[in-house]
Amino acid sequence: MVNAMEMSGCYVRVRDSLDTLSPAEKRIARFIIDYPEETINMPIEELATRSDVSKSSVVRLCKTLGYRGYKQLCVALSTDLALSNRENLKYSDIHPNDSIESIIRSVCQNNIRTLEHSANVLDPAQMERAVQAIVKAGRVDFYGVGNSGLVAYDAQNKFLRIKKVSVATPDPHMQILSAAGLTKDDVAVLISYSGESRDIFDTLGVVRETGATTIGITRYGPNRLSKLVDIRLQTSSTESFVRSGAMSSRIGQLNIIDILYTAVASIEYENVKKYLDETMSYTRRKRSGGFSWEK
Repeated sequence: MVNAMEMSGCYVRVRDSLDTLSPAEKRIARFIIDYPEETINMPIEELATRSDVSKSSVVRLCKTLGYRGYKQLCVALSTDLALSNRENLKYSDIHPNDSIESIIRSVCQNNIRTLEHSANVLDPAQMERAVQAIVKAGRVDFYGVGNSGLVAYDAQNKFLRIKKVSVATPDPHMQILSAAGLTKDDVAVLISYSGESRDIFDTLGVVRETGATTIGITRYGPNRLSKLVDIRLQTSSTESFVRSGAMSSRIGQLNIIDILYTAVASIEYENVKKYLDETMSYTRRKRSGGFSWEK
């Protein structure tokens, strides 16, 4: 039986995997990206000929992308095209001297597409495992460097509100010290858009020695971090030259954190509600004039 994830997000999978494919697979992928409407009505032999590769290369690409074969890939690609016009599958870049109206439209559309495409590539089974691991954990650490470090701070802020012991630090040296204090009953969430950050690998090495469960948040497609963690959560985003400051990719990472937090809060609702009431009360007091330390 084909699950929902296998029946959607095909175009995004092909596009986001492009840089990690073999030369032959890359030629096929580029043809699919450029001519998706033709591909879905094309026999496998014709696709191989048009891409100047062997039929076996097409089959290998399908397997690489997570499909059982060419027929299933075409069904998934057809579903994509039926649910959205081709322009909605693309990201747009900012150009020199663009108007404010154009920039507003481009940035908003790119962020919306990041969320839509990420919904297609997120694996519900992996998300369920991540949520259950966090629910059972005594402590949850969030590790990220640079812009991913800001996402880690956001995660810590959320989980502290429901009294889940959480630690986040963007400093690679402090990450090592924090990771050393984990146990097999804890969880470490490692955030890296590329999945290739050397600092994160150093932290991961320490975490694995403690026996803590590891969760990776990365871009979609093959990357080292996704291969090394226990649970992988992936997002889809294209960072072009102007948007290389982790704009839409950060939106995708924050969205995964929101899903994790909401799911954990839902499972532990009876306990979480009183914790949220307490934290909201304290923050209101802070905003209205602070606390009195006089007895």
